[in-house]
Amino acid sequence: MPKTRQQKEVAINDLVKEFKEAKSVVFADYQGLTVAKADELRNKARESGVRYMVAKKTLLSKAAKLAGFDLDTSKLTGMLGAAFGKEDEVAPAKVLGDMTKDTPIKLVGGIFEGQVVGADKAIALSKLPSKQQLLGQLVGTMYAPVSAFVRALNAIRESMEKGSPVVTETVVSEEKAEEPKAEEPKAEEKPVEPTADAVPTETSEAPATDAPAAA
Repeated sequence: MPKTRQQKEVAINDLVKEFKEAKSVVFADYQGLTVAKADELRNKARESGVRYMVAKKTLLSKAAKLAGFDLDTSKLTGMLGAAFGKEDEVAPAKVLGDMTKDTPIKLVGGIFEGQVVGADKAIALSKLPSKQQLLGQLVGTMYAPVSAFVRALNAIRESMEKGSPVVTETVVSEEKAEEPKAEEPKAEEKPVEPTADAVPTETSEAPATDAPAAA
């Protein structure tokens, strides 16, 4: 059933709002998509903070132009669905890209960083990790040393509660190792008495005189 003029105006206004508020938009040809898969797509989009909408090309073009984008939907093939991402720039491409693995849906273009891009750019974005995935990896890296330290503390606590002698001996040995050792008193140094062999002897040599010559 075709939409009335008023319904079209409401749809266009809704689309204009989405185009203006979205950080990125990805268009997909959903031709051949079953009702069940379409519902799955909407659910996944909602979980990722993405709004998925289906509209005619003329409405999408008009709404995009009113929002300030030079979009020519006549160059995009198929029946178009648009995924709008307000939180994560990569999320729309990820959601639609994941659906291409087991459905006939195809990425045909999008709007990224304020520029209209083609299918190749949309496909490349769909292969990037989402912001949520990157944050998860970052948090895991940051807390990995902390978790190992906590596990070590728990192991020590459990050993102490069980009265493990290993822990006690370790603590005692560490305490002993930290105690400074007392310096032993140095023996007084006595002057060394010279021995007889060590006393130098004075030798006087008589000056040599020439012996008288024989007569």
